[in-house]
Amino acid sequence: MTTPSPLLSRPGAVEATGADTGVASHYGEPLREQRALAAGTAVVDLSHRGVVTVSGPDRLTWLNTLSSQQVTGLQPGESSELLLLSIQGRIEFDARVVDDGGTTWLIVEAAEAAPLAEWLNKMKFMLRVEVTDVSADWAVLGSTKTVEEWSALLAWRDPWPHVGAGGYSYAVVPEEGHPGLERPWIEYLVPAAALEDTLADRPLAGVMAAEALRIAAWRPRLGAETDDKTIPHELDLLRTAVHLSKGCYKGQETIARVHNLGHPPRRLVFLQLDGSQHTMPAPGSQVMLGERKVGTVTSVAQHYEMGPVALAVIKRSVAPDEMLTVLDGDEPYIAAQEVIVAPDAGQVVGRQTGFLRGTRS
Repeated sequence: MTTPSPLLSRPGAVEATGADTGVASHYGEPLREQRALAAGTAVVDLSHRGVVTVSGPDRLTWLNTLSSQQVTGLQPGESSELLLLSIQGRIEFDARVVDDGGTTWLIVEAAEAAPLAEWLNKMKFMLRVEVTDVSADWAVLGSTKTVEEWSALLAWRDPWPHVGAGGYSYAVVPEEGHPGLERPWIEYLVPAAALEDTLADRPLAGVMAAEALRIAAWRPRLGAETDDKTIPHELDLLRTAVHLSKGCYKGQETIARVHNLGHPPRRLVFLQLDGSQHTMPAPGSQVMLGERKVGTVTSVAQHYEMGPVALAVIKRSVAPDEMLTVLDGDEPYIAAQEVIVAPDAGQVVGRQTGFLRGTRS
């Protein structure tokens, strides 16, 4: 269970629920906090994040054999993202990765830390690695700008939306036009005991603000955009979390087969919701095309500029120009879709036309 953040004692703090239990949803002014976070003048308390460390001389080569990402040559301070997949290529863990030269730090969702550490410990065999769940001892603070006073802290810089080495973009828009560029994202690792001293009097934003910026950046999140059938292709995660030419790892066959010869069955989409209503649909609401259910809303937020927005995972066959309806119980919300993952994603062998661009080497 996540220990509540000491920052919940700050004036106006309202605790978040669900995956963000333990930190503040907001501190009384969600939209003002969101503007400040976007401008880089506020930071967000993510001390509920899970943190797992992997130390020992074999740590990077070992993680390389287990994961979707090429991390053997990861340099101290360099950031990456890796997935641990099932045999069927479905996402089981999604970790933010940064190495300090002696230890690899994996920042994960709160619910991931214990099972990830347990799974990794089962995979050690005779290798020189030590795996520890240090979530109780370390906190995370998020920012859209570098905090100069925190230069001594280890920081993970989100590679999104840049296409990494060995990665591939499934988005319709080119990298230089991707909305994720408007949300650079940094997560600082802070000793839990020093959290309040580190913050000092710096303004805080709640996770509600961070979620709105994440949704607007089309950035998928484990546990929100994923379910027990999700493969990376559906969420455009080949751009930051998969190296298509690395050696064998569990789930690689599915990654290669769908990318080269098939199509992902679903695709991530951004929804601009009708803002005339005074409510917003809940995550899990149905996405309808006429009378037919074609997908599910995964994340929803009130964006400080765009109004109500959402991410959803829908069937690949839905045409990009279709107007959709989000149905929350009996309450309908008109939703204009913006394509994230191209409808023709995958099947790159012999590809001559279509939305997609090649692998970055």
